[in-house]
Amino acid sequence: MSETALSKKVVYAALVGNLFVAATKFVAAAVTGSSSMLSEAVHSLVDTGNEALLLYGYFRSSRRPDETHPLGYGRELYFWSFIVSLLLFAIGAGVSIYEGIDHIIYAPMITDTRVNYVVLALSAVFEGTSWWIALKRFGKLKGRRGYWEAVRDSKDPPSFMVLFEDTAALIGIAIAAAGNFAAEKWGISEIDGVASLLIGVVLAVAAAVLARENKALLIGERASDDVIRSIQILAISEPSVDGANNVFAVHLAPDQILVALSLEFSDELRTPDIEAAVVRLEDHIRKKHPQVIALFIKPQTRRTFEKMRAEFFGDSDNSY
Repeated sequence: MSETALSKKVVYAALVGNLFVAATKFVAAAVTGSSSMLSEAVHSLVDTGNEALLLYGYFRSSRRPDETHPLGYGRELYFWSFIVSLLLFAIGAGVSIYEGIDHIIYAPMITDTRVNYVVLALSAVFEGTSWWIALKRFGKLKGRRGYWEAVRDSKDPPSFMVLFEDTAALIGIAIAAAGNFAAEKWGISEIDGVASLLIGVVLAVAAAVLARENKALLIGERASDDVIRSIQILAISEPSVDGANNVFAVHLAPDQILVALSLEFSDELRTPDIEAAVVRLEDHIRKKHPQVIALFIKPQTRRTFEKMRAEFFGDSDNSY
């Protein structure tokens, strides 16, 4: 099973779990009048919608190229992932903070908190199961890297977005339970409103991190160093190539990479020889890296390449 298919399974599991959790939390909020429980219900509802949007993004990104979009629709996944992070911030965090402020101002008392505790316990089981599935999946992807490094390097947003959302959900459940307990024990209903505010802050922080990572992918993020190094080795191993000036590789989707090569060919080669070398090289690269869906090779001397790079980037060492 491909990595994308495994990521979809994680999203499906999270969607089902959040749907059940949202329904039970809304019932509990209506019965008890708890602001933090209502915030948690809205959070779970937003997460359910987010998972649906991620699956929609997978569907849209899998469409084949056409005349209007010759490189395909791969970045639709990054677009919808970015929208998800905005929704988490605007709706999830916004509603939680609003409810918290409203509860602090009017301070209605919470009734029958046992209902809240039962719902929160069930929610913790559902969210915990989804979180564990997402953690195991992401653990396989990260390898020996740290979790934050793996998030920064990942080209598949849903693989870490579900983990972030479920982590925020579990933290929110703990805050809601503590807020309900403290409000009931000390008879200060405003504490429940404060708990709702804290849940909003947690969601806002998670959304900001996710938005930053998805923005980087949406505007174009380079392929991993391993992939670039491998393509460069394949290029210079071609007998007709005297040197590889530059390897430009950027992700269009988790399993779609666009590659452009600046290569210096042997001076004695004729046009048919260069064409044959390009065909061989394309075949070798696509066999080893099937995620390369577009490959462009530009014959260019090192001197010409350096001149063009200096004109474009000045004295920096960046390459185009």
